[in-house]
Amino acid sequence: MAESGPGLTTLFGAAAASGLREPGMLADLGERLNVSLAAAGAAGAWDWDIEARLLYFDPRLAALYGVDADRAAAGLPTETFFAAIDPSDAPRIRIAVAGMLHGAEVFLKTYRLIGDDGVVRWVEAHGRCHYDANERPIRFSGILIDVTARRRIEERLRIAQSAGGVGTFEHVPGFGTASVSEQFCRLLGLHSAAVLPVATINACVEQGELLDAEDHPGSAVEYAEIRIRRADDREYRWIARRGEAIRDNEGAGMRHVGVIYDITESRRAQEQLRELNETLEARVEEEIASRKEAEDALRQSQKMEAVGQLTGGIAHDFNNLLTVIIGNLDMAMRRMSPEADDRISRALGNALKSSERAASLTQRLLAFSRRQPLDPKRVHLGRLLEGMNDLLTRTLGERILFGTRIAPDLWRVEVDANQLENAILNLVVNARDAMDGSGRLTIVAANERVMAPAAHMAIDAGEYVAISITDTGSGMDEATIGRAFDPFFTTKEVGKGTGLGLSMVYGFVHQSGGDVEIRSVVGEGTTIRILLPRLHGAHGDGEEQPAPEARQGRLSETILVVEDDEDVRAYAVESLTELGYAVLEARDAHHAMDVLRHSGKSIALVLTDVIMPGMTGRELAERAQVFSPGLRILYMSGYPRDVIVRDGRLESGVDLLPKPFTYQALAAKVREMLDD
Repeated sequence: MAESGPGLTTLFGAAAASGLREPGMLADLGERLNVSLAAAGAAGAWDWDIEARLLYFDPRLAALYGVDADRAAAGLPTETFFAAIDPSDAPRIRIAVAGMLHGAEVFLKTYRLIGDDGVVRWVEAHGRCHYDANERPIRFSGILIDVTARRRIEERLRIAQSAGGVGTFEHVPGFGTASVSEQFCRLLGLHSAAVLPVATINACVEQGELLDAEDHPGSAVEYAEIRIRRADDREYRWIARRGEAIRDNEGAGMRHVGVIYDITESRRAQEQLRELNETLEARVEEEIASRKEAEDALRQSQKMEAVGQLTGGIAHDFNNLLTVIIGNLDMAMRRMSPEADDRISRALGNALKSSERAASLTQRLLAFSRRQPLDPKRVHLGRLLEGMNDLLTRTLGERILFGTRIAPDLWRVEVDANQLENAILNLVVNARDAMDGSGRLTIVAANERVMAPAAHMAIDAGEYVAISITDTGSGMDEATIGRAFDPFFTTKEVGKGTGLGLSMVYGFVHQSGGDVEIRSVVGEGTTIRILLPRLHGAHGDGEEQPAPEARQGRLSETILVVEDDEDVRAYAVESLTELGYAVLEARDAHHAMDVLRHSGKSIALVLTDVIMPGMTGRELAERAQVFSPGLRILYMSGYPRDVIVRDGRLESGVDLLPKPFTYQALAAKVREMLDD
């Protein structure tokens, strides 16, 4: 019964093993798992790596044992498992664990645990062994359920059943009275008397009789539990009756002799115990489901991290190459004479289009892994959607009915408008393909107050602007929804899709502090909702304005280009020269400082790469602005990493020209900065 798949080791040890770089995200996942464990009544969880002889605790169990959480996640000596077990229970638990390590499959034991705070807790351990392909045990993992409350109830039940307060009676069936003790009267709330009418006694019983009013030959009192209503205070109580039928001789009649005692607390305890037992299995299943959800979320973050590391590793060099390719293709097309062969023009256009698609792939991978540098500004989503109407209508075609509903009082958000437009366009293209070119698509933008986010959502309660895109297409089943945001996953034919559209949307929205969810029914359609946090304290119409058109420069304006890639530098220098600027160039940051000191020219702007050997563009900017206060700095980069980016956003006051860039984009950005 070989078994595979991640266990608690994934949760407690994988973060360090995989070299994750997003501690905030992992801390959030750990906290969500911790909350799930607590809600399920769990005292904690463990994972025992048998081969490595290392024991991992989750944060709750680490706290219970008084062990540092980081140490518990990194691995503890296996003897730690027994450290907090009550000495009276330890021998039998050691024997049970030894059995698990030598082939037993299921571990279910109840024992006492002495916490770091000195408090004794009863726990119920649920564990199992996992085996490799050769049937060798490799892991022993499980959870502890706190059953202290249940044990206390059981103890109260035992005490209640053995307590005093016993009333006695003697009764001959068929006679109208019974001999009773003073405690018998007190239990029923009756005035104290040595003899009571049977009818008075039975009048206290809610249903049935406490004493038989008629003679039933062969009847015996034995044991019964009866609900009564006391005669004095009308309080409902439970009474146990225990006795026997005695015949003194063959000719004599039967007399019943017995006792009664109050079992109200015992019945309540039994009911509580029953409820606890009935819900225990459900609580264990709930905890296991919560743990699986947290493991899935962690695997997703690890997947994102792996894609991010892969993409980040190639993005810098790849975008440098694309800058040169796109730039030179663009330059060639601009310089073609009107009489040139149409085939050459088409070939250059196709090459340029493919190069731009390659650049888009890199950007989408960076967006999915939340490494795309965002430049968020205050945005009115209603105006943004209205501005996209023509583009979306052309994208959908004539056979798809398209409409928008935008709330009139829509809140502002702070978001990278260009990235949001790309995300919406991706979703619309997916919807068009799902409808096979015919159907209805609706975009709704509205304010939404999220009171209690669903368990699968990664946002807090608060105020959001929701963009819902609904189509009448083929829809998705649960399995497809579960993989929809995975990079490179697509249901389209080979060559019809990259599988990165939804991945990009997912990464961008999460990087912007929001969330995205899918609701779909096979054969009926799909709704994808984007939730973006409301921007508080924003008033007026200060949204970002469109970038200015490209305009020529002046020879009186000198620009210093700093780039370690010779081809990229040559393209930037040639483009700026063509635009009419005076241009100086430097191969790295140290060379740039020499140019600044000795050129003798007043430099209006430094256009610098971010990642360079020896000194980064950010370090160059700091030194250059000390030498020349007020000097404008424009960064260019295909992957600026954390040099000018904090928490996925460009630092305040930083201007970035993303690589690969075109002649028009370079011209517009430089002119914008010089005219600012």
